[in-house]
Amino acid sequence: MQHAHPFLDLNGDKLREECGVFGAINASDASAATALGLHALQHRGQEAAGITSFDGKEFFSRRGIGHVADNFSSSEAIGELPGFMAAGHVRYSTTGGAGLRNVQPLYADLASGGFAVAHNGNISNAETLRGDLVRRGAIFQSTSDTEVIIHLVATSRYPTMIDRLVDALRLVEGAYSLVVMTPEGMMACRDPLGIRPLVMGKMGDAVVFASETVAFDVVGATFIREVDPGELIKVDLEGNIETLRPFGQHSPRPCIFEHVYFSRPDSIFANRPVYAARKAIGEQLALESPCDVDLVVPVPDSGVPAAIGYAQKSGIPFELGIIRSHYVGRTFIQPSDGARHSGVKRKHNANRGLVAGKKIVLIDDSIVRGTTSMKIVEMMREAGASEVHFRVASPPTAHSCFYGVDTPERAKLLAAQMDVESMRDFIKADSLAFISIDGLYQAVGSEKRNNSCPQFCDACFTGEYPTSLTDLSENSGKAAQLSFSDHKAA
Repeated sequence: MQHAHPFLDLNGDKLREECGVFGAINASDASAATALGLHALQHRGQEAAGITSFDGKEFFSRRGIGHVADNFSSSEAIGELPGFMAAGHVRYSTTGGAGLRNVQPLYADLASGGFAVAHNGNISNAETLRGDLVRRGAIFQSTSDTEVIIHLVATSRYPTMIDRLVDALRLVEGAYSLVVMTPEGMMACRDPLGIRPLVMGKMGDAVVFASETVAFDVVGATFIREVDPGELIKVDLEGNIETLRPFGQHSPRPCIFEHVYFSRPDSIFANRPVYAARKAIGEQLALESPCDVDLVVPVPDSGVPAAIGYAQKSGIPFELGIIRSHYVGRTFIQPSDGARHSGVKRKHNANRGLVAGKKIVLIDDSIVRGTTSMKIVEMMREAGASEVHFRVASPPTAHSCFYGVDTPERAKLLAAQMDVESMRDFIKADSLAFISIDGLYQAVGSEKRNNSCPQFCDACFTGEYPTSLTDLSENSGKAAQLSFSDHKAA
């Protein structure tokens, strides 16, 4: 179906984290704890979930399409996953990536025994490595780049499993937070730049790992610390913990969008409560881009903390001028253009009695394609708002992410094609402003951006990618974009 305008497509009008991971070792109910942890991480991936467990002799796996509750809410499902060690994964699919064969954790029987891995991130040289492996006789069962890691481990000549994993990871580029299970225990590691998050906790005698601290709150675990960038932690079956830093010292570059949108607001990221960071972003936005209006209205739910900060700093009343339904299917499953466009009104409805006759400023976390923003502005005008202004709690998203975030190709990012005034005209707002990159850095507790060595990965805003993009550079044009997306970690 052709659209009248290249941006008039509601599919993918939010940046989407592609996955979340959880692991527990030496836990009496490892699979049950993992299922609970994954439920707390459901926002990081809502299309499929999987858990693999180990009872000291055998590995057991259960994977399914849908939410965690669809697959792991029954005692029968958890009963299929016995053992004191378990790892789990929630995911979004990418282009060509849907289907059970890509649902993690991925498992393989290696010469040294079973090997299961759950991966959050994206290997940016996966196609190149995959091609080399296939030419050497490797047979792949999925289109996930995570399977490349398994093959690299399997073909490593080092004697121990931990050395094989390090050997494999030395060959990969990009972002990874991994939870790995072997018959010897559990390993967890982050890439040398720490682009994707990973935290460590304790639950009684058990050691647990997760993408976010909120998972620990749900399972009753105590947050110990972040897994450091480039750190590999091994926990054996007796509970001994070994820490290695095999990749040298690097300046960390965690993803700044965890502060803006990805993480749950009740998590802690980079040693700062996410909710506090988002409020501070809103405060900074109010300082940089004030607005003479009657009401501050968040675009729910992700715009709420920033809108609270904006309202408190500006002294303008905060009101829920948009009410969101939490029981609506995703817009892309609708069969027609009309149904897709009506999806915005099914998800968001104007609080007409509140906004009628008022000048309002809408606060959202980002503008990706701009289609949802346009529909919400239109909805506010139809509800009688006399002026509709728009403020965004992140800089313009003008570049695709290649580190585990599902972004549209660059040609479909509004900010890659238009300046701010053209974007304002496109969404039909009375004014439009974004927080500055330095303002964002300061709001999340950092100094202004160090342009020679940025403190975060902010490539989606700046186009300055912190690692090589081998697969992208070896391809060109649309074919490269599609091919690259096929093998994103999911």
